[in-house]
Amino acid sequence: MGVLVIACGALAGELRAVLGRSDLGAQVEVVYLPANLHNRPERIVPAVESAISGADGRAVFVAYADCGTGGALDRFIARNPGVRRLPGAHCYEFFAGAERFAALHDEEPGTFYLTDFLAKHFDALVWQGLGLDRHPQLRDTYFSNYRRVVLLSQACTDEIVSAGRAASARLGLDFQYICTGNGAFETAVHVGLRTVPDDEEDHD
Repeated sequence: MGVLVIACGALAGELRAVLGRSDLGAQVEVVYLPANLHNRPERIVPAVESAISGADGRAVFVAYADCGTGGALDRFIARNPGVRRLPGAHCYEFFAGAERFAALHDEEPGTFYLTDFLAKHFDALVWQGLGLDRHPQLRDTYFSNYRRVVLLSQACTDEIVSAGRAASARLGLDFQYICTGNGAFETAVHVGLRTVPDDEEDHD
C-alpha cells in the first residue's frame, strides 16, 4: 500500500533528492508541514496527528527528529504502532551523523546550528521568528551563552556558506562551516522507510 511520509518543510529539498535516487520513491506520498513549526515545537505533534488522518491504512514515516517536542512526538508514536520517525534529537544530528554531532557539542556546547534551509531563510525563521526585527536589543539576551554558529551544509555551495557567514555576523558569533552532504540523512531515511511496520509483519 506504500508509505505516507509526513515531513518538516525545512527538509523538502533534501528529502526530494533522497527519494529521487531511491527505488522507494514511487511507493511514497509526502505531506510537508510548515517549516516555521521549528519555532513552535508544541504544535508539531498536533500537526503530525492531523496529517496522519490521511494515511488510509498505510504505514507512516515521520520525517522529524524530536525537534524540541520534549519527547511528545515519541509518546504519540508509541500510541500509534504504525508510525516511525527519523532518529535523534533534531535535524542537526541526522545531517551531521550522531557521532560527529556529539563531538561538535562536546567541543563547544554554546553552538547555534544552521542547515542550508535555515541559512537561506535566516531572516524569516530566526531573525523575525525570534522578534529580533522588532527588538534587536534582545539579540544579546537570547544568544549570551552562545559562542559560535556552525553551518552544517548539505549542498556545500558558496551561496550557502555566504548566507551562513552573514547570519553569524548578525548574531555576533564566530562562524564554522562543515560540509555534511546528504549521506547521513539519506541513510536515516532509507532505514526508516524500510523498517516501517509492514516489513516487520513479514518477519513475524
